[in-house]
Amino acid sequence: MANHVVVGLDLGTQNIKISSKALKGVVCEKNVIALEGSRLYAYGDDAYGMYEKAPDNITVSFPIQSGVIANYRDMRDILVAFINKYFKNIKGATIIIAVPTDISEVEKRSYFDLVENCKFKLSNILVCEKPIAAATGLGLSVNSASGMLIVDIGADTTEISVLSLGGIVISRLIKVGGNHMANAISAALKKDNNLVIGQRSAQKILAEIGYAANCQEETMSIVGRDMLSGFPVTSEVKSTAVYEAIKDYLEEITESVKFILERTPPELTSDIIDNGMYVTGGVSRIKNIDVLLSEATELDVNISDNPIENAVLGLEKIASDRELSSLAYSMSSPKNRFYK
Repeated sequence: MANHVVVGLDLGTQNIKISSKALKGVVCEKNVIALEGSRLYAYGDDAYGMYEKAPDNITVSFPIQSGVIANYRDMRDILVAFINKYFKNIKGATIIIAVPTDISEVEKRSYFDLVENCKFKLSNILVCEKPIAAATGLGLSVNSASGMLIVDIGADTTEISVLSLGGIVISRLIKVGGNHMANAISAALKKDNNLVIGQRSAQKILAEIGYAANCQEETMSIVGRDMLSGFPVTSEVKSTAVYEAIKDYLEEITESVKFILERTPPELTSDIIDNGMYVTGGVSRIKNIDVLLSEATELDVNISDNPIENAVLGLEKIASDRELSSLAYSMSSPKNRFYK
C-alpha cells in the first residue's frame, strides 16, 4: 500500500484541480474543451487561450455549469486527457471527487459515473461533499462537535454550509458567482460606455479593481469594441462603476449567509460566533469581501490564503487519513443509493 496512489479531483466551472502525492504540487488548469467537429482539439489552459478567439470550425466550451455536469462526454474527454497527461500509471489508484451539496442525488451520481466510465481500472472511487473537503483543506477539525460556517464563492455558484461532527447541518447553494459578476460588468460597460468586451476581459476587471465594500477609486485600461464606430478602442474603467455593476450579486450572497445563520441551531451559532466564518473559492479574492461579510453578520471573517485549491487538498487528506475516511463515501451500482 506504500505505493498506492490517491488522487483528489475537484471539477469546477472554471478550473479543474488535481491533487496527489504522485504530483509535484496541485494541478490547476481551466476546465475548458476545444473541439474541431467531434475531434478533441485542445483542453485545459490551451483551450482557454482560444476562448472567444476561435474560428467557427472550433467550438470552445465549459462542460460544467452551475455545479452540475452539463456535457458528460466533453467532461469525460477532458478528465481522461488530464489523467493521461499527469500520471504514468493510475491503475489500482483511489480517486476521490468533490461534489456540491445542494444538487440532486442523480446529479451527484453523475460525478461518480464520470470517473467510473473513464475505465482507469481504479481500486476505489469515493465522493465527498465539497464544503467538507474545503473545510478539511483549510485545516479545520471537521469531525469535532464544533460548528463551522463555510462560504465557498465560485464561478457559477456560492455554497454556504454549516458543518459539525463530519456532516452538513444546513446548507444553501445559490446561482451567484464570478461569471454573473463578470456578465454584469460587461452589460454595464455596454450600456454606459458603449463598449463591448469579452468575458475574459470582464473577469480581469473584476479581479483587478473589483471591490465588495469600501470601494477605493481605481482605474484600469481595457480594450474593447466601440458600439458606435465598430472600431477597437482603449477605455478607462473605474472601480466605482464596477462596484455598482456587481453590488446586487454581493448583496444576494450576504443575504444568503444571513439566511443560513438564522436557521442554524443556537449551540452551533455560539461556535460560529467564537470562530467566525471561513470564506473560500476563487471569488473570495475580491477586495474587501471580508469587510462586506463582517459588516453584514458581525462575525469575524477568515479568508483562505489558497481559495482555489482548498477543496482538492482536503480531498487528498480525507482519502489518505484513516481518521478522516468516514468523510467520504462510495456509491452503489446500479441503484442510486449512497453507502458510507
